[in-house]
Parts: sequence; structure tokens; C-alpha cells
Amino acid sequence: MELYDNNEPIQVQSTSFNSVLTSTFFRMFLGLIASAITAFYAYHSGMYIDIILNGYFKALIVAEFAVVLIFSFAFKKLSSTVVTILFFAYAFLNGFTLSVIFAVFQLTSITYAFLATAALFAVLAYMGAKTDKDISNFGTVLTVSLLIGVVLTIINLFLKNSMLDIVLDWAILFIFFGLTVYDTNKIKNMYESGLMDNEKLFVYGAMELYLDFINIFLRILSIFGKRRN
Repeated sequence: MELYDNNEPIQVQSTSFNSVLTSTFFRMFLGLIASAITAFYAYHSGMYIDIILNGYFKALIVAEFAVVLIFSFAFKKLSSTVVTILFFAYAFLNGFTLSVIFAVFQLTSITYAFLATAALFAVLAYMGAKTDKDISNFGTVLTVSLLIGVVLTIINLFLKNSMLDIVLDWAILFIFFGLTVYDTNKIKNMYESGLMDNEKLFVYGAMELYLDFINIFLRILSIFGKRRN
């Protein structure tokens, strides 16, 4: 099948949606592994202390934000190789950011939170892949709700209201539940529309689902995790 990307013809091999999902989740899994290894190394090497004490945490957040912006706005113009590099760059950067959770939460809580996230994520992704309903309008609602939640979270950094923290954690958790269903369904619709070559679709989907997974994991850990004494 011949498609066009940046006005250049590209050849896309015909493949089933199940194969698309498998390839997408495989890349997402590799991203999670990259983040986990980086986080574990940064913690055990003591690098996380420098991240916390020397202001590197803010620099990492800015770098991650920059990568996401480049990925989002330049995606169509970039090659599949470049977007793959950006995805794994984000995964490694996020691994350094996530290293601080080992200093805050008990290892058993981190493990249980990860397993719970994996189970919930699998169910939600299955729902998104199998639903035949048009849920395209949910994207705007979920995105606006998430932005409101982020703004309130930033405001509460100054208010330091513990009850509001709990409410926001639960609200954002359910927003990302919805986003997981929506993003999986969006990957399906993008595949069926045939407007993107498969390799770029795999990476695009991996980034979207990676972000959903990580945010669900962090919210579950924040709500149910046991902190170190």
C-alpha cells in the first residue's frame, strides 16, 4: 500500500491490528525497561542524591518537557529513526527522574504498584482496542480535565493541602484510566486510516501508552504506597 508522508511516497506493509498492537506494546515495554534500569542504577549509585540536592531534578523535568514538545510538534516531519531516538531519550531521562521514588517509598510498595498498574493497564488497553464505539470526542474532555488537574496540583504545591492532594491523585488516576482506553483506540483508528507508516505509528503509540502507564503507576504509588521511615 502506498501512502504519503511529507509529500514523499512511502511503502507500508499490510499488517493486522494485532501485529500493530504487539509492536507498539513491545516498544513501550522496552521504554519501561530502559526507565527501570536507569532509575535503579541512579538510586544504587547514589546519583539520585545529586539529582535532589543539586537542582538536577528541575533540569530533568525541563529536558523531558522539551523532548515531548519536539516529539509532538515535529513528529510528522521527523524520520522513524529520529522519533525512536526521542522516545528512548525520554525513557532514559524519566528513569533518572523516577530514581527518587526508591528513596521515598518501600521497594515492596513500588513492586506492588507496578504489578497493579500492569494489570489495570492491560484491561484498559484491551477495552480501547476492542470497543467499536466512537470515543474520539473523549480526547478533548480528558485533556482539558488533565490540564485542570495539573494546574491545581501546581497551585497546591504552595497551599500544601493534604486533602486536595488525595482528591487530585484519585482524579488524575481516573483521567489516565480514560486516556489509556482513548489512546489505544486512537492507535487503532490511526492504523485503519492508513495515514502513517507503521514504524512511526508503533513509536507514536508507544510514547502515548508509556506516558499513560507511568502516570497511572505514580498515582497508585502515591495513594497506596508505604513510605520509608
